[in-house]
Amino acid sequence: MFQMNRRSFVKGAALAVSSFAVNGCVEDTYPSVSRSVAPKFRDAKEKIKIGVVGVGGKGWSDWTPMFDNGEDIVALCDVDRKPVERALKYIYERRGAEYAAKVKCYSDYRLMLDECGKLCDAVTVSTPDHTHGPAAIRAMRQGCHVYVQKPLVRTIWEAHYFEKVAKECGVVTQMGNQGSANSGLRRNVEVLQAGVLGKMTEVHVWTNRPIWPQGILRPDGSDPIPENLDWNSWIGTAPMRPYKQGVYHTFKWRGFFDFGTGAFGDMACHTMNVPFRGLKLGAVESVECVKIEGNVVDGRVNDDTYPSKSIVKLHYAAREGMPPVTLFWYDGNLKPSADIMPAVINTLGSVPNTGCLIIGDKGMMVSTNDYGAEAYVALNGEAKMKSVAKHPACAEDVIKPFLPRAAKGHYLEFVNAVKGTDRCFSDIDVSVPMLEGMLVGCIGQCFPGEKLAWNSARQTFGNRKADALITPYIRQGWEY
Repeated sequence: MFQMNRRSFVKGAALAVSSFAVNGCVEDTYPSVSRSVAPKFRDAKEKIKIGVVGVGGKGWSDWTPMFDNGEDIVALCDVDRKPVERALKYIYERRGAEYAAKVKCYSDYRLMLDECGKLCDAVTVSTPDHTHGPAAIRAMRQGCHVYVQKPLVRTIWEAHYFEKVAKECGVVTQMGNQGSANSGLRRNVEVLQAGVLGKMTEVHVWTNRPIWPQGILRPDGSDPIPENLDWNSWIGTAPMRPYKQGVYHTFKWRGFFDFGTGAFGDMACHTMNVPFRGLKLGAVESVECVKIEGNVVDGRVNDDTYPSKSIVKLHYAAREGMPPVTLFWYDGNLKPSADIMPAVINTLGSVPNTGCLIIGDKGMMVSTNDYGAEAYVALNGEAKMKSVAKHPACAEDVIKPFLPRAAKGHYLEFVNAVKGTDRCFSDIDVSVPMLEGMLVGCIGQCFPGEKLAWNSARQTFGNRKADALITPYIRQGWEY
């Protein structure tokens, strides 16, 4: 059975990734960008033609709102035939047999994009994390706009290559952290940016995830591959490994280093959304994993999956006249101490199961769900929190709304951006810098007890083992 040591240099990273130089210019590590056509913008009254990569699971809730809005599905791609068959039935019931018969179906996104890329105006990518970047970049190079599930990509190198391709190809992008479209989240961001809490220097973000396996080793042996599953395409760019029934496909892949980004990469796109935007966070300067469980299994270091529990400390640089920020991330049902949020306890009775706490020199805000739509504020001297909607310091006649509202939600915001009538709220200007900090945190989880400095401008930790994790493994034949 093939084993890859997470802490050793990753062999097989093809293209210019293999030339990554720790002290070199990061721009030199990206392949040149070429596109075959101009970006495919449409008129407001036109339907956009969509190719779907990842049909089932979260993918289902990504493409169906666009289809139900009247847009056209021209191709479906999923490594599992079952969700494709379900999708064809869904399309048939709504558009009829003649329409459904024209939808092309694939299990390999490379073939879909080679054959249908010229037909597609946009592509949705809702697959395991390791194939987000390869599929989206291939689509963007053909002028296709892309809606890509969170996290946008699996590695830091891919995040910036994704950004480079998107800019040079001139396409619309949207990361799938759908809470970004919620009016409550946007109001909470407005309140923070208006300075209600004063100078904000400390943030705590926590989640009850993982609800999938982490802190485990890769199983031995193999099982027969189901007839409905294209296992080679599921593996995609990653190192080949045997199929095991119920271990990876369809849901439990998230905790494995080769395929996912663990609880941090999965949920921080949601739970960090309010503080990232509200505090205008940018470059991370250092990361330290201060608590961890599940990193040693059966007496050996776990190089297969992310830890079952962790606390990670990220230090964000000062920016735009705002002070540096220390952000603590908690997963595996770990939470910040109730002692640092007495007004929260006085109001809610306990620390919420998931959310974030933002502390300034004039008060604090707590968000009480994954998506940042609900939040409470207490200023210094106030014993209890009040919802943002009811706190007098946050009233709309005090803080005028200044962010656009997404009247039709996250998915149709993307559709309308392709039609030139809107702008995506989670485009590369937000998604890439947000993701960089999160992925620095994911790498920090691999070095418990060590403080790693991160140079965002040069894209290096100055630590060879940590730098080896910046770039992805790219299996031969899956280059992008």
